[in-house]
Amino acid sequence: MMMTRRNFSTALVAGAAASLISTRGMAASKPASGAAIPAPPKARNVVFVHGLFADGSCWTEVIARLQAKGLNCTAVQNPLTTLPEAVASAQRVLDRQDGPTVFVGHSFSGMIVTEAGVHPKVSSLVYVAARAPDAGEDYTALAKTYPTPPASAGIVFDGDEGRLTEEAFLRDFAGDLPKAKAEVLYAVQQPFQKALLTGKTTQAAWHTKPSWYAVSTEDRTINPDLERFMAKRMGAKTIEVKASHLSLISHPDTIAHLILEAAGY
Repeated sequence: MMMTRRNFSTALVAGAAASLISTRGMAASKPASGAAIPAPPKARNVVFVHGLFADGSCWTEVIARLQAKGLNCTAVQNPLTTLPEAVASAQRVLDRQDGPTVFVGHSFSGMIVTEAGVHPKVSSLVYVAARAPDAGEDYTALAKTYPTPPASAGIVFDGDEGRLTEEAFLRDFAGDLPKAKAEVLYAVQQPFQKALLTGKTTQAAWHTKPSWYAVSTEDRTINPDLERFMAKRMGAKTIEVKASHLSLISHPDTIAHLILEAAGY
């Protein structure tokens, strides 16, 4: 089923009037492999995974909106150590779900959604300004085919532990948030291990699961054109949000609505 601009805008008018939304005319039932994917069953469970420079609390605003609709939500605390350990942490949460589950990832955790999304309880995938590699793909090499986003220059390491500088966090990661709120998020920033960045997915769930993607048009952490490429390649139903990399915080109504659609509501 295709989304029209009118249908999507009508659903958002109450809570997301400030968002710039557009659909890209891509069907969730037409992945790159060309095989048809059945529509997902209605889901009442949503599992979230966070990316670099954050923790599970970054999903708080979206979770509150989904809980108000009666959905059961769980945020995985990504260990940010290695990709296999991050995938395992998500799989344990998926194991505990009691039925069809929407699996949602932001930023780096798109790697986790792509790998662990083959879990039998996962009914659909939602990527929010997220990586979406193919199986065995070198994401770093793919990203280098696009202009380097500004945030990359702000990553610093203490040994094997990486983080964003405060200047890069406020300007390039959370650029559309009030400064006071962005400073709080910076204060709770979780460092990541360098080994995390070397991991490659061994499978790509988006070949067999219906997928949705929210592109952040003002993203300075992942190149927006790279986001568009990945969304188109996977055949995801795609929206564009005039937001920084943290659209899940600056536009929670928009992201919650997208997840509700993926859940069959």
